Amino acid sequence: MSRVIHFEIPADNPDRAIAFYTAAFGWKFHKWEGPMPYWLVTTGPNEEPGINGGLLSRAHPGQGTVNTISVKSVDDAVAAATKAGGTVALPKMAIPGVGWLAYCMDTEGNTFGLMQADTSAK
Repeated sequence: MSRVIHFEIPADNPDRAIAFYTAAFGWKFHKWEGPMPYWLVTTGPNEEPGINGGLLSRAHPGQGTVNTISVKSVDDAVAAATKAGGTVALPKMAIPGVGWLAYCMDTEGNTFGLMQADTSAK
């Protein structure tokens, strides 16, 4: 079985994207000292489930990614995302037996999912 262990988020304006993800989710960014501008992203403590990744300048139009973020409350996460400058792409909906899902767009036009686990969702 394979699992996702890293993600990359392309950005037209990396500083603006870093400000967004820091404000909305408390993620930490560390500039990588490599041959290209790249920021390592820590999304939470290593003892908790989840993945870390990277942020880089967009290489070409249309470059994008969609990641789904596990949250305690979709409603609170959508509120935090919109307060930080994001928009709602698809309002909260039930995924029966799984949880609640909403899609948002960040300040760079990237779509991401917000998933709240709840087996009673209908």
